[in-house]
Amino acid sequence: MRPNKRDELVRNALQVFYRDGFHATGMDKLVAETGVSKTSMYKHFRTKEELIVAALQLRDENFRTWFYQRIDALGQTPAKKLLASFDALAEWFQEDGYRGCMFIKAGAEYQDKDHPIHVQAAEHKRLLLEYFTDLARAAGAADPEKLGCQILILKEGAIVSAVLLKSCDPARDAKDAALTLLKGALPGWEKA
Repeated sequence: MRPNKRDELVRNALQVFYRDGFHATGMDKLVAETGVSKTSMYKHFRTKEELIVAALQLRDENFRTWFYQRIDALGQTPAKKLLASFDALAEWFQEDGYRGCMFIKAGAEYQDKDHPIHVQAAEHKRLLLEYFTDLARAAGAADPEKLGCQILILKEGAIVSAVLLKSCDPARDAKDAALTLLKGALPGWEKA
């Protein structure tokens, strides 16, 4: 099925927002880079913020689909899938144009917790936390909520470090820390 103009606009705007940021990207830049006229853009979105929310929704769907598929391919058990999440991150960090997490950026640029952009960014992180917690529960963790939260914190730290630090290997280092957590949280973790 041929994508409609709205979908095409959201996909193209997503690339511009990821590359240049949200506040730094004005409507004139979006018009120039997406090839969509201002009239057409405003036909689909009343404000730039509505377009940002749509772009974040698309990014959430695309990223989680890719991330979960890579984890499933790299890990055979729930515990090994928790560790495999860092192998998937390592792949992402090596991609051309890697610029960190769009949701961390959105949360930083739109800090009002009730702002729709902040809400969308927080929802992405909540869904990832739920995913890690479900894996921790399936692995038999005594406190799956805590382990899920710890894995998410390591993931988020690795993402930021991959952008800002050149002196470490964030995905590998976070995976090593996750292994230590798993050994403490899951007796016989290798079988979990």
